[in-house]
Amino acid sequence: MGIFSDNIKPILKRKDVLIRLIVINICVFLILIAVNITKLFNIDITDYIISYIAIPAQPGLLKTHFWTPLTYMFVHEGFFHILFNMLMLYWFGQIFLSYFNAKSLGSLYILGGLAGAALFVLTFNTVPMFVLMNEAPMIGASASVMAIIFAVAFYRPDTEIGLLFLGRIKIIYIALVIFVLDFIGLTSTSNPGGHIAHIGGALMGYIYAKQYLKGKDITRWVNRIIDFIANLTKPKSKTNPKMKVKYKNQTDYEYNQRKYNESEEIDRILDKLKASGYNSLSSAEKKRLFDASNK
Repeated sequence: MGIFSDNIKPILKRKDVLIRLIVINICVFLILIAVNITKLFNIDITDYIISYIAIPAQPGLLKTHFWTPLTYMFVHEGFFHILFNMLMLYWFGQIFLSYFNAKSLGSLYILGGLAGAALFVLTFNTVPMFVLMNEAPMIGASASVMAIIFAVAFYRPDTEIGLLFLGRIKIIYIALVIFVLDFIGLTSTSNPGGHIAHIGGALMGYIYAKQYLKGKDITRWVNRIIDFIANLTKPKSKTNPKMKVKYKNQTDYEYNQRKYNESEEIDRILDKLKASGYNSLSSAEKKRLFDASNK
């Protein structure tokens, strides 16, 4: 408890969504490693736990494990599996944050994971080759990471990153090579479910980028859900709950709702500013941004 409260809890309270995601993945991995010690006593608890947090391909089992499309994307078993995924998440997450906000990163991580899970389940119940396979439940953040990679790649395809021995390469080429490798891996017997999930995540990242270029943020609804859940977990005020505080003839609920709407509007203007530049803003939007900066 001391390690968690002194070191991990402060990190999770930070607004750095990228670091939060990495820490959550590492914590789950370390817990599974600790539990895995029970195998020394011929007790296999790890596989039992994973069966409850990994996403199954069987619809019947998925109905009773309906939470797994969310939990599986934070679970890893092998060291190199989590190392590769977290490095990719950190590198491309940093690039993502140079164009988009932190809320969108967290929401796209979830949407990418959900897209990978959906394509995984759909494929293993419709495509004849995969239907005949006895596919094990799937885990890993790969689909979520792929969504972030492809979002950046198709939003700013000319962005270059330096690779060892290869020099600077446009991110779009890296994304396409990864996609082709996953497409080729569909017919392999080693990890076809993983390759399918990667493709699902990649498609979500592509859709996000293309919609964002049109001025639509498909992660906004996820942001609202996360904000709602976060507000539920906040400690309640010690003031009398029956007492309604008024702010210039507004109840506390109306005041909070207005402040939330204003925050959403500023986020939208900032997204538009980042995407298309200051000249793309209307005069009303420029005034709104100026007034907010002076508060």
